[in-house]
This record gives sequence, structure tokens and C-alpha cells, in this order.
Amino acid sequence: MNHIVKNDTVKVIGGNYKGKTGRVIKVMPVEERVIVEKIQMVKRHTKPRSQAQQGGIVEKEASIHMSNVMLVCPKCGKPSRTHVGRLSSGKKARVCNSCDEMISNE
Repeated sequence: MNHIVKNDTVKVIGGNYKGKTGRVIKVMPVEERVIVEKIQMVKRHTKPRSQAQQGGIVEKEASIHMSNVMLVCPKCGKPSRTHVGRLSSGKKARVCNSCDEMISNE
């Protein structure tokens, strides 16, 4: 089970964007990377592919390594580690280590 999933709020704990918070747009578990909204912005020079599409310089988010982000608990609002707990139905769920609150997996 991944400790970070899409639409989680994370805080960057290492690198050039250390201290910033954002929402996860995409998770790439095989590469162990995530794309966070408004973090690690890069400029991409694109060519127009058709008459309708316009070329130019496009700014977009680049991926950062999962080890450089930490999940922010929705209840206590602090970045914290998680462990896997079980719901009453037997399903696995993420649990905040600092406040023992279940974090939804959606």
C-alpha cells in the first residue's frame, strides 16, 4: 500500500521547494515519484502539432521523488508518517502516527 495517493496534501521536506505544501496530481509508484501541484515548475518548449494547436513555452509541473514529500494529516494538519491499520470491514487503511486518525484512501 502506498503511503501517498492522488489528491493527498503533502509537504516537501527536501530539495529546492522545501517547506512548500501542495496537492498530489499524479503518483508513479514504479518510478517512486509524484507530481505535486505548483511545485517543481519547468518550462517546456513545444512545437505546434496542428493548425489549431499553438506552440510556445509552456510551464508545467515536473515529478519529484516520494522520499522528498511527507503526507499532511487532514485532522492534525501536521506532516506525519503513517502506518497501515485495519477497518472494521477488514480493509487496510492509512493511519497517522501522531494522532492515530484514519486517513481515507480515496
